[in-house]
Amino acid sequence: MTAEIQAQLDQLALSRSTPFCYHCYTEAPTGRCNACGSDDLMRLVAGVGCEYGLDWIASHILETELSPINLEEAFEESMRECYPETTVVGWASMDTVRILKKMDPVSWRCAVADWESAEAAEGNIVTLDNGTTYFWLYDVESLLR
Repeated sequence: MTAEIQAQLDQLALSRSTPFCYHCYTEAPTGRCNACGSDDLMRLVAGVGCEYGLDWIASHILETELSPINLEEAFEESMRECYPETTVVGWASMDTVRILKKMDPVSWRCAVADWESAEAAEGNIVTLDNGTTYFWLYDVESLLR
């Protein structure tokens, strides 16, 4: 599925950029520079820059048009949906999630990592940079429509 999304992002990057001859410093919308005849062209995104390849354009589109998932916050929200809001410890009622996070931070980090893996395996979240940044799949799909 990631390859499919990457292919669609590449198409979007192509449609939002213009071929650019860096040697002549001119746009080449036909795919060949009118001045020098070169087809060794960069891609130009107005107001952003020019460079070879499409990955940087796709990254720019994702960064500017989508919000990455804060995995910690998303996992915490998921836990709040699964467990009671408060837990009684002795005589005190305490926030269940806060207890879990503060009393066993190693277990909490392991649970966040497990949740991340499960969400990715189920296709709810997607990464296009090997796990550095995740996006909700439905947000990415909406962008690509």
